Amino acid sequence: MPAKQSLDDIRSTFAFFDEWQDKYRFLIDIGRRLEELPAADKKEDNLVRGCQSQVWLTSRFDAERDRVHLAIDSDAHIVRGLIAVVLAAYDGRSPDEILDFDIQALFAELDLINHLSPTRGNGLNAMVGRIRSVASGYAENEAQSNTG
Repeated sequence: MPAKQSLDDIRSTFAFFDEWQDKYRFLIDIGRRLEELPAADKKEDNLVRGCQSQVWLTSRFDAERDRVHLAIDSDAHIVRGLIAVVLAAYDGRSPDEILDFDIQALFAELDLINHLSPTRGNGLNAMVGRIRSVASGYAENEAQSNTG
């Protein structure tokens, strides 16, 4: 299984490149290294609404370690690169860490939104919204199980 790109690696690589085209190629490259979702997970229930491309998202919660594990895939190369950034920020974190993380500040730091079409930016925000919704649901379930 390919190694997930760390957020620190993504930040330092983006800081190293001056030209957007170099950053774009890097996004394509890290997107190619992502593991594909199994065909069985590429179903209507897992589609992220609001994305120009097809994006599928699945998650599982490890209650013992309080960690959310995400699997996301797309049929578009650049979106897979954006997914790699999102996974570096969110995958393997607790629901509270996901909800507290300022992803918009990360996107601004990487200057992503300024270089994406409005529909790609909306899709990226839809993906983030879905992840935050998933994390919120896991956090609520945890809170209920701790009080029950």
